[in-house]
Amino acid sequence: MAKAKDIRIIITLKCTECNKNKSDKIQSKRKQITYSTTKNRRNTPERLELKKFCPNCNSHTLQKELK
Repeated sequence: MAKAKDIRIIITLKCTECNKNKSDKIQSKRKQITYSTTKNRRNTPERLELKKFCPNCNSHTLQKELK
């Protein structure tokens, strides 16, 4: 049986650099890639930030957790 409030939750991560460059026409045509991962709700109550590869930016950028 699954608990009502699981300790580990699934979160999505989105690139912060792509959000800054939304006005760029090329960026708007490309698909926004988001990563999904899990985190422990008790150990990390604040939002998670990881450095991952963004294919739109073609570099490793900071990925922040979405709400």
